[in-house]
Amino acid sequence: MLIALIAKDKDDALQTRKDNRADHLAYIEETGVVSQAGPLMNGDDMIGSLVILDVEDMAAAQRWADNDPYAKAGLFQSVELIHWKKVIG
Repeated sequence: MLIALIAKDKDDALQTRKDNRADHLAYIEETGVVSQAGPLMNGDDMIGSLVILDVEDMAAAQRWADNDPYAKAGLFQSVELIHWKKVIG
């Protein structure tokens, strides 16, 4: 099951993002369920994250989201998990 995780950063959270980036990338590597990921942008500014998870169910996606080092560091203002259907690519 593919799940789109759409997370929006808190205002003025760039330093939190930078401070936790290595742990976030290690978590992605270690868990092996991320098929695509990258920052959401507003011009040159990072304002959030889009992560496509390939997991067994929504509960697994929620566990992944809860344990993401970015989430644990309080980076996000909001996180939304949505079942996603890949059509192209």
